[in-house]
Amino acid sequence: MNIWVCMKQTFDTEEKIRLENGNIVEDQANWIINPYDEYAVEEAVRLREQFGGEVTVVTIGPERVETALRHALAMGADKAVRISGAEGDEYVISKTLAHYLKDKDIDIILTGNQSIDNGAGQVGVRLAEELMLPHVTSVIQLAVESDRVHIERDVEGDVYKIESKLPILITCQQGLNEPRYPSLPNIMKAKKKPIETIRFEELGVLDSTPKTETVSRYLPPKRQACRFIDHQDSNGAAHALVNILFEKTSIF
Repeated sequence: MNIWVCMKQTFDTEEKIRLENGNIVEDQANWIINPYDEYAVEEAVRLREQFGGEVTVVTIGPERVETALRHALAMGADKAVRISGAEGDEYVISKTLAHYLKDKDIDIILTGNQSIDNGAGQVGVRLAEELMLPHVTSVIQLAVESDRVHIERDVEGDVYKIESKLPILITCQQGLNEPRYPSLPNIMKAKKKPIETIRFEELGVLDSTPKTETVSRYLPPKRQACRFIDHQDSNGAAHALVNILFEKTSIF
């Protein structure tokens, strides 16, 4: 099988975000592979182990994203590709990936369900539309039999069971698998594997104008300390709580 994984590098989930003049300060930030994309890489490696073939991971970004690519290589991916110089929203990213993948031999494309930094969940489905591939999102179970795939999709606490044909694009949800932790030998091997770099200009993307604009970024207000109601009886506490709600809200 020819398996492709489109992935992203994001801030560490434990990272404290700093803003200056509405821009995220990236200096000294800790970057990781997007956690949802780890499910995609793990599923790709499992399919390769089951059916043979090749797993190629693709990402867009500056040189620092190579650490995320090497993490995927250490998990078991065979090849890694970085597209440099592409900047923009989900529209531009999906167009760029589509131009790279349009002439490739594809059995299945896997992506994370969404990224943890902006949570748009658009790139996968946009890419599928660009490549005219069927797609299923939020997948928690996947089985391939010959040229057909049997899928279970998470739907707000319920499950849809879907059957489709290859090739297909799938976005991977938490629960699909348990991503493996790269072993030290695989980490050392991944450091030596070459990463193909392609410049955005080489792809010939005709429309690279973002369709959305970030107007402002701001941090949520700091949470105030809890206010304790000190009353000996429940009636007094209830009256005090109602008075506070009248003071602080406009729901009454």
